[in-house]
Formats: sequence, C-alpha cells, structure tokens
Amino acid sequence: MDFYHSVHLDSSLCKGCINCIKRCPTQAIRVHNGKAVIKNAFCIDCGECIRICPHHAKQASYDSLDVMNDYEYKVALPAPSLYAQFNNIDDANIVLRALVAMGFDDVYEVSGAAELVSEMSRKYVEEHPEGKPFISTACPTVVRLVRARFPNLIDHLLPFNAPVELAATLARKRAMKKTGLPSEKIGVIFISPCPAKVSACKQGLGIKQSDVDAVVAIKEVYPKLLPHMTYNDDFETDYVRSGRIGVGWGNSGGEAGGLLTDSYLAADGIENVIRVLEDLEDQKFGELDFIELNACSGGCVGGVLNVENPYVAQAKLKKLCKYLPVARNHINGEYLERAFWDEPIEYTPVFKLGKTFAESFDKMQTVEILCAELPGLDCGSCGAPTCKALAEDIVRGEASVNDCIFVLREFFNNQQ
Repeated sequence: MDFYHSVHLDSSLCKGCINCIKRCPTQAIRVHNGKAVIKNAFCIDCGECIRICPHHAKQASYDSLDVMNDYEYKVALPAPSLYAQFNNIDDANIVLRALVAMGFDDVYEVSGAAELVSEMSRKYVEEHPEGKPFISTACPTVVRLVRARFPNLIDHLLPFNAPVELAATLARKRAMKKTGLPSEKIGVIFISPCPAKVSACKQGLGIKQSDVDAVVAIKEVYPKLLPHMTYNDDFETDYVRSGRIGVGWGNSGGEAGGLLTDSYLAADGIENVIRVLEDLEDQKFGELDFIELNACSGGCVGGVLNVENPYVAQAKLKKLCKYLPVARNHINGEYLERAFWDEPIEYTPVFKLGKTFAESFDKMQTVEILCAELPGLDCGSCGAPTCKALAEDIVRGEASVNDCIFVLREFFNNQQ
C-alpha cells in the first residue's frame, strides 16, 4: 500500500552529499547521478533527513495558512509543543488568545484530548494484562516503523487514535453545536510540530478518515502569533482546558507519566527507539506495563517543524506545567467515540527481499556472498548507506556491484 509522505526532496537544492543516507534510520535514501532519491516504501516520515540536510533539499509538505479562508468557522488544534516555542509563558491562554486574534474562531487544545487518551489508556492496560507491555501509538513514525520492521510487536500497539484525532472530533462537534453550521463549513486545523503528524492526518494508520481538515506547521504559525502575544482586554475568555498531564505529552515521558504507573519505559530519538524495539522483540525487558516511544529527541518538542531548541523547549514546557492542575478532562469510566482505531494495523513487508520465505532466504544468502566481496567500509560513495544496503539493492536489481568504487577500481586494475 502506498502512503502519503510529507517528507519530500527538492532535487534542485540537492548537492548529492551523503549526509542524509547516513542519518536515515530505515535506509530509505540513495544517491544516484548526483542527486538523492527517497524510496517512499521505506520512508517513515521521521524528518531526520530534513534535520541533517545542509542544503535544505529535504522538506516537509503541509497546508498554507491561507487554508483558513476556505472555511466559515475555523478551529485551531494547537499541539502542546506550541506553548514551548515562546519565552516567559506562564499561562497558555496567552498563546490560545493569540490564535484567536490571528483569525481562528475557536481553539481546542490537543492536550485536552491527550488527558482523555491517558485515562482511557490506564483503563485499557488494566483490562488487558495479556497485551503488556503496550507500545504507545501517539507517534506516527513509531507506528509506521513497527508495521514495516517489527511485525511481531504489532499486537503490543495500543489501539487508540492519537490525541489530535480525538481533539478534532470533539472540536467539530462543539463547533457544530455552537454555530449550527454543517460540518463542511467548519475547518478543524491542526498546528503540527512534525511531518509525521502531517502524514498521519492526511492518511493515517488504523483510521479510515481523519477529522482534521488541514495541517499547518508550528514554524509557519509562530511569526503570525508573535504580534498578538500580549494581553488584550478583548480576549478575556479562558481557553485552557487541559492540565499537567495533557501539556506534559509534549515532552518525552509525558504520556507515560499520565498512566500513573512506575512500570514503564520512555525513550526518545529514532536510534534509541529502534534499539528499544529490537530489545523488546528479543524479550530482553522484564515486566513492563507501557512503553512510550518518540522518534524526535526530547519528544514532540524536538519535531523539525518547531522553531525552538528542543532541550530549551523541554524546560519551558516543564515550567508551564508547574502552574497547572493535574488534569481537567475525564472519561467518566467509559471509552469515548473515535477513541479506537477503525481498522487493525497490518504488517507491510517492505524490507523483504523476496515474495516468499524461500525466495527471501535465497536472496539473503546472495547478500551475504556480496557483502564478503565488498570492502565493508560503509563509505557511502556508491550512494547506499552501507555495503550491506548496496548488496540488497543489487539483489533487488536496483544497483550493480560496480557501483562500489573500490570494486570498480580493482576491476580496472585487473584489466591492465
């Protein structure tokens, strides 16, 4: 199945360097004919190539703020990490009122829905001990990684939609009740910290149709908000509807903390996430209830669509949480509508070398033979990140052994 990808390449800016192929956690990038190429089947939209590219050739697609003009009534869904982009914020209302001042008609905090997901997660984990440890599904990159590379862990995924989906559903219902407008005239617009969440809203896993109408980047909203970041008597409405648990989701460990248990593990940064998943697949962990994984360092505050340094943003969010109550949203003991996935996550074997197990096994043996012939330097000069990746490309028919400059040099030397 082909998935929507927010991460894409502007080949006019690409210089053909190998920074991106070395950084990509799924080896989804190759350099051919002096230009990088993204293999969409392998891409999980983590945004690491955007972060590392010195020429800004890797970019993220998202909606323009002009999309607000398409709707009669606009509702902003700010991610918790938005609060951490500004200095000296001790009241989230300052940011939320600024969103209204810049043109939104209403605001619904994603952190408010996160508190509901936290409470439902506590209930679900208690009711399904056989599924432990459960893996958080709030980070779309992690879900895409598991379905493609760790099929044995799919049953451990917590089957809840991300908070932004629940927030969109609740915000739309509230707007329709408040205004009397039909759904199509109401625009629910998510303010995202990362490209993975853009992709998830455009074409998610486990959900047939998102309630989010458009996704804009925090870095695009940020300069528009700055002129409105002052107290204004015309906007005295209290828009804050979340507490410490919900806002804390913006930092690594925030979601796990919302489960109110010590039996958890929280890891951030895509390399650490992969290491945890590998160890979990090898059953190296003891008894755990929950595993929170964030592809970005620091959590969502580390997304490439933010503007603030992730570690500074972490500190800002922790400071803001000090002034908040523990939580303001509760489910009253029942699971909410749209809480669960519409359909299960299925394994997509994009990394398999063959169509059958026998074919894959034969090709893996060929890869091992080729690796023995290659120098093992993992220099990237061939356009693949490692010698093994080149060998796999050769087996797939996408490369030649002579793409290795050392093999090619030896070939010419033998011809003399």
